[in-house]
Amino acid sequence: MSLSEYGWDEDWAEGLTASDNPGGTPARVTAEHRELFKAHTGSEEIGARMSGRLRHTTVSSADLPAVGDWVVVDRGEKSGDALIQEVLPRRSVFSRKTAGKRTDEQIVGANVDTVWIVSPLDADRNAARIERYLTLVWESGASPVVVLTKSDLLEAPEVVVADLGERVVGVPIIAVSTIDGTGVDELRRYLEPRVTIALLGPSGAGKSTLINHLAAQVVMRTAEVRAADGKGRHTTTHRQLVLLPLGALLLDTPGMRELQLWSGDEGLERSFADLEALATSCRFSDCGHESEPGCAVQAAIEAGDLAVERLASFRKLEKELAYLERRQDVRADLKEKLRWKGITKEYKRWFKKRR
Repeated sequence: MSLSEYGWDEDWAEGLTASDNPGGTPARVTAEHRELFKAHTGSEEIGARMSGRLRHTTVSSADLPAVGDWVVVDRGEKSGDALIQEVLPRRSVFSRKTAGKRTDEQIVGANVDTVWIVSPLDADRNAARIERYLTLVWESGASPVVVLTKSDLLEAPEVVVADLGERVVGVPIIAVSTIDGTGVDELRRYLEPRVTIALLGPSGAGKSTLINHLAAQVVMRTAEVRAADGKGRHTTTHRQLVLLPLGALLLDTPGMRELQLWSGDEGLERSFADLEALATSCRFSDCGHESEPGCAVQAAIEAGDLAVERLASFRKLEKELAYLERRQDVRADLKEKLRWKGITKEYKRWFKKRR
């Protein structure tokens, strides 16, 4: 094994030289278990923890190590876990808002080239959910591919692919089955050496089964889908980067019941490129695509060229992003006020001591 098999190249080497720790050991994070990481140095997989300096000087939790990151580690002279001293600048990053009411960013995966959005054909084929995934993938800097699993359970999966193609514009859609091998060869074309592919989708979509099939061995645990509601159980409990025999790296992620946007202006544009193109033909530049005269979007809906559900999905995501942006601005203002409050408090303490 060598570090290049995990994607290391000349650009990463230059990044290491320009880092604060040019003499450190480069490694790629392959798994994360709370605050304990696994990282591969090219010769071995090691356990690693964040250094105190990295932990306490990082401004945002999004700047902390994530699976897929290239990091600089210090092996030290003592036995035990290595220390992660620095995270090298990312080429791409897939982020979502943390679940719940808190407005924080959570990194799902870093330095990913392609994202497979995995959705089962035998259950709920939620086009709006796929559009949400696409918005985040385009925003991350990676390229999306929609993978529809369990195609052997349908008599005519090509009909579903065609229907979804009207909602998912300009993105490859591949129906696959690990039972009869349908679509697997088409997927293998993406498995080029040193390319990193992340798999995203709900529990029970078949992500782990697909990885095991492509790896030709059991590398991820799998579980049966509940018969009562067709929903899957979480078999992947943490993010993990797997090196396949063909040389590609697959990043498996836990099933996401809640996928909230973090940012996505550019991603929204690319996910709804057809709608954006239609909007340029509207009579008014600020057209809301409702009842305005000369609205090209509404005209396309009436003509059957655009699904009304697609416009509804766009409006929902646009509204969510606007709300999130306001929340982020409020949070940033609050953090700034707290920072200055701390500075003022410290100055008063220093001035009192001087007197």
